[in-house]
Amino acid sequence: MTTTRKDSIQSKLLHALAPVHLDVENESRMHSVPVGSETHFKVLVVSEAFRGLSPVERHRRVNEIVREEFRAGLHALTIRAMTPDEWERQGGAGFQSPACLGGSKADPGAKSG
Repeated sequence: MTTTRKDSIQSKLLHALAPVHLDVENESRMHSVPVGSETHFKVLVVSEAFRGLSPVERHRRVNEIVREEFRAGLHALTIRAMTPDEWERQGGAGFQSPACLGGSKADPGAKSG
């Protein structure tokens, strides 16, 4: 069985952060990439490991955990990293990723999303 990038990201975050909640979503379909791509992901991770860390430190920690995924073709990772207390206070809701501002592959002057 082939492991998807989603599976790999999920496994690495589970192992490193022991989250109480974890959502990993492939959002590549929302970007100008070929069908079936695994280049753009959204992660919602709730873990005690983030207690005392600033938002920037939390993002750095997640990015470090999935460093090899970036080297293997991951292009973008939208992250929401919270402590269990923060998660509870905000009602356990997910979040929307920002819209892709990139252009179509058909437009050679456009940025990719």
